[in-house]
Order: sequence, then structure tokens, then C-alpha cells
Amino acid sequence: MAATDAVPAATVELEVERSGHPPASLRELVETLGPHALRAVRTDAALLDRPVGEPVVHGIGEPVEDVAGCPVLLTGGRPRRSDTLDAIRAAGRAGAHAVVVKAWNEDLGEALAAADEAGVALLCTPDEMAWRHLDALITAARAAAGRVGDNGAQPHLPGDLFALANAIAASLGGAVTIEEPSGRVMAYSNLPGHEIDEIRRLAILGRQTPDRPTNAEEYRAVIQAAGPVYFKSSRPDYASRMAVAVRAGHQVLGLIFVIADRPPLVENAEAVLVDSARAAALHLLRARGDQDPDRVRRSEVLRGLVTGTLDAATAGPLLGAVTAGPMVLAAVRPTSPLGPREVEAVRVTDLVTLHGEYWHSSTVSAVVSGQILLLLPVEAGDEGAEAAATDARLGVRLRQAGAGIVTAVRRSMQVDVRVGFAPVVRDVADLPQALRYAEQVIDVLQRPGCDTTVATLDDVRNDVVVSALSVAPTVVDPTLLLPQVRAVLDHDAAQGTDYAETLLTYLGTFGDVVMTAKRLNIHENTARYRVRRLAEMFGIDLAAGDETLVIWLQLRALAGSGTR
Repeated sequence: MAATDAVPAATVELEVERSGHPPASLRELVETLGPHALRAVRTDAALLDRPVGEPVVHGIGEPVEDVAGCPVLLTGGRPRRSDTLDAIRAAGRAGAHAVVVKAWNEDLGEALAAADEAGVALLCTPDEMAWRHLDALITAARAAAGRVGDNGAQPHLPGDLFALANAIAASLGGAVTIEEPSGRVMAYSNLPGHEIDEIRRLAILGRQTPDRPTNAEEYRAVIQAAGPVYFKSSRPDYASRMAVAVRAGHQVLGLIFVIADRPPLVENAEAVLVDSARAAALHLLRARGDQDPDRVRRSEVLRGLVTGTLDAATAGPLLGAVTAGPMVLAAVRPTSPLGPREVEAVRVTDLVTLHGEYWHSSTVSAVVSGQILLLLPVEAGDEGAEAAATDARLGVRLRQAGAGIVTAVRRSMQVDVRVGFAPVVRDVADLPQALRYAEQVIDVLQRPGCDTTVATLDDVRNDVVVSALSVAPTVVDPTLLLPQVRAVLDHDAAQGTDYAETLLTYLGTFGDVVMTAKRLNIHENTARYRVRRLAEMFGIDLAAGDETLVIWLQLRALAGSGTR
């Protein structure tokens, strides 16, 4: 056989050193995840009892690196194609212990023969399973495999969430999922005799509870309840459920859902579920820190940098690869506060963060003042025309990325957000100012009547500049207000006229009466009459240079501040 028969000794020692346990076997991995995620095409004891390393995602046609002891996820192939069969053999030569394929309704006989020739176990995952989800499931399940006995004993180590889910399921008598408040499935049970329904199957495939009209209401009810909540199903194809929130103090760490009628739960199920939630708190606290401690740390660093609690010299090295070149800071702001709605707030943040990682894996996210910030790496452009072209392309890409965020959040959560992009920066010391620019862009997008949801600073630069002027005290200081401006405003207030709006529009169109009439939706003669009356009634000289500029600035500032 071309494949090796064991994980290299150094790998095994490292596994034992990290976890206190020998690495899980392929058989334990398959038993932990269950057939809804992973199955062995043939139960060959010699192959399935071998230890399994970290999963490796491999595209068909790519060179196979050293994958000794690993399960190789073969993406992009069909089981009967020659390139897939070649990839199976290559994985065996490189030391893999297993290859994972999708059947795509094809016979797996040829793939199984290639696996036998290569000396690797052939595993199959459902066609609907996303490879990145399977990768995450295998990574999580490796730590838990084999740590719950037949009697459902508690796992040895906190944080072994699959083992914990099996332990809780054994105590309750029904299939269990452990979820984040956003609905993302962190782990699930897989014990014989515990049936699941289509909702649970889809959740396993996507590691996310599928969207249903009642999702937000049900999750909110669990989070707000002091104890377990029972949801009776009104459809025979959907199971009834019981759920409880897992808390650390007042903080909700996650939720436990158990299928309650396939079979019926134990008599004291509510009390068992409450005890399980208490036991799960330690595990979820450990899991929260273990999922990606570097990501959490980078998020805190970005938050500290833009809020002024961390200096640039300290923050720069801690932000990671994103600071290796030019960066763009994006701010995503819901149009209405999400604070009291825990489920929506968490899921919106998760969606935005996920889209940031679609842009680049080194993207850093943070939540600051009710906004989700994304620090995105961008390509550097050369000087001159090429730089201008690069900037134009970047603007298009940013607007597309922002539109994707807006669409995803609206479709998934029925929440509207606005996305503002600051200019490109090359030094982390400039990020606090970049945040101010991004917020100014969103301020423009949130004005009444603005139907744009995504913009860069270049898109709305004029509006940002004028808005900045509108909050400058000297512009709207009553003592400095021109008598002509005060007279116009007083006349409009007393008589119900629109001279201020006419004057602002006329000056804003550089004296173009036709355009003024069009914007005000009035006849051109009416526009000419009003302009003439402005000069006659209020002594306004429309060719007075600096004075004309000040008139326009003050009217524009007052209009922007809503105090006109």
C-alpha cells in the first residue's frame, strides 16, 4: 500500500500533549458526526481504527502536499472522474488516512477501488454539505470523539462540545444541539434511537439553524425566559422542542435545544435541562476563548485603537497581516438600534463579520458604539494613471462588498444597514480619523430622502464637507448670522413662504433659473419672480462675492441642522 499506517510519532505526541488524550480514530470521528454529516463508504476496521489528524481541504488538480494522517476533503470533483480518482491515489501516496468525497448521485465503486489501491478510507459527505462547514465540524469533533462512554458520562475536558451534547442527550433522552444565540450550531448529539427532523438535518448541514418566520421570536423567548421553554410543533413532519439559555451571570453564552418527542423525554426533563445548562456554561466559556483567540484579540485591539484606549505603536503589531499594506476601514450601522434585541444584534454582527472574511481572511472586525467595523486589506497601486485606475477599481469592489452586506442582512434579518467606507490608509495611527470619515459617510446616507445604502468618501465628499460646516459653531452662531439671512428666515416663518429654500437652491445651482425651477418643482417665471423679490425685499446682492458665499453657507448649515 502507498499510504502509511499511522500518524507520525511526533504528531501523536503533540496531540497527546495538547489534549491529554491520544488522537481520535476515523471510526470515532464518523460516530461523533453521524451520517447526516459524514459516513464511511465501507467499514474496514484496519482503516477506520487508525488515528486521524487535522482535516485538509484539497482542490482537484492541485498538488498534494504532506498530509500524513489527515482526512483530505476532495473539493470540486465527481467520484467517477479520472481526476478525482487520481487525487485519491495521490492523497494515499502523501500519507493521508482518509479522503472525503460527495456522491452527486453517482456510484462510488470506482472511487472505493481507488481508495483501496491507495490504502485510505473512503468517506462520503452529503451533497448539500458546504466543505468549509465540514472542515469546521471535523476540527471540532476530533477533540470530542470517544470521550463519552455508552452511559453518557460527562466529557473529561471542558470545551469538548460534541461530547457534552451527547452527554446531555443521554440524560434527557432526545437529540440535542448546542447553539450560539445567533443560531449557529456549535455541536450536536448523535446517539442511537434519537430521531431528528428536517430542521435539525439542515442545521447540521449548514451549522446554522435554517431561517423560518418564527426563528427570531423563539430565540428571543428562550433568551428572555428564566428557565426552559417548550415549543409544541403544529406540523407532523417537525418535532416539538424544549430549549434553555446557557448563562454566565447575566450574559447569554448559548442555547441548548432538545427534540422532545422522538422519543419522548425523561419525566424530569426540565430539571435535567436546567442542570445541563449550568454544566454547559463552563464549556461554552472555554469554547468561546478556544474558537479563535487570535480573532478575539485582534477585535479588541481594533476597538481599543479607534476609541483611543490603545496607542498605534502597541496596536500595529497585534492587528496581524491586515496591516502589511494599505487598509480601508468600513463602518456598518443599522438604521435602528439593535441593543435590546440580542438575537438580531448577534446575527447581524456575525453576518457582517462573515462578509468581511469573504473579502480577505485577515480582515479584522469589532463592534464600536452600535456599529460593526471592518478593517479590510487592499492592494497597493502605483503612482500616476495606474494609481487612479486602481482607486476606481477599488471603489467598485468596495461598493459591491457593501451592497452584499446590505442585501444579506436585510434578507436574513429584515434589518436595514448603511455601509460607509473611509479612504485608504497605510498607517494604523490613521485609523481613528478613518473611523470619523466612515461615520461621516454614514451620516450622509442616513439623511431623510437619501436612498443610497453604500458609499465611499469619494462618493459623498461634498456632502461630508458641507455637513462638517453645518456643525461648526461660527457658521450658525446667532450673533454672526447675516441680517439678510435672518430677515428671510423670519419672513418665511411669519408668512409661510419659501424664500430661504429658493435662495439656497438658486445659489446652489450657480444662478441657473431653469435648474432652480426644476428642483423646486415650480414654473421658471415663478423662480425668476422669487429671485427678484429676494433682492428687493431683503437687500440681497447676489453678486457680492464673500457675502454671497456666507449667505449660502449659513442657509445650508441651518438646513442641515434642521433648525431653519
